[in-house]
Amino acid sequence: MISVNDFYPGLTIELEGDIYIVLEYQHVHMAQGQATVRVKLKNLKTGNVIRKTFKSDEYVPQAFINKREAEYLYRQGEEFYFVDHETYDQYMLTEEQLGDSIKYLKEGTVVSMLFYEGNPIGIELPTTVVLEVVETDPGLRGDTVSGGSKPAKLETGLVIQVPLFVQIGDKVVVDTRTAKYVERA
Repeated sequence: MISVNDFYPGLTIELEGDIYIVLEYQHVHMAQGQATVRVKLKNLKTGNVIRKTFKSDEYVPQAFINKREAEYLYRQGEEFYFVDHETYDQYMLTEEQLGDSIKYLKEGTVVSMLFYEGNPIGIELPTTVVLEVVETDPGLRGDTVSGGSKPAKLETGLVIQVPLFVQIGDKVVVDTRTAKYVERA
C-alpha cells in the first residue's frame, strides 16, 4: 500500500481491479476541511485517461510492473506481435491494450514491454520515434524554419503539425508524449 501523498509521475497503482500509471498529481489544501490529492491516471490495459480525487489520508495498492525490452514485429488484424530481445519469446497485445501507442509503431521499433503478474499488459514507447511523411501540402518558395506549420500524415497514420519546409518522403522525429514534431531526421 502507498499513501496518495507519495504519488509521483510513473508510479503504477491498482484501482478497482485495473492497473493505472500516474501521469500527473496535485496536492490541494482547502481553507477548511481536509487536503486532497488530484490525480490524472492512465489505464494500462485500455489506454483510457481518467481524473480522480483522493483524500490525503488514503492509501492505495501499488502495482509492481516489470519491464523488458521488446521489438515490434508485425500486425495481424487487431493483434500486434512483439519479440523479447533476451528470450526470443513472442508476445501478442491487442489494439485495445495498446491504445494510442499504435500511432507510433512501425516494424522494428524497440519498446519496453510491461508485465503484471507475468502477463504482458502494454508497452512503454521510446521518448521519440522517427517516422516518414506520406502526405502533406507542398511547401512554398521562401519557407523558413520559423515560418509556420501545416498538417502532415505520417506512415503510421498519425497526423501532426510540421514546419512548412517539410516535404513528402522526409523523415521526422516525433515526441511520443506530446505527438509533436521535434526535428527533421
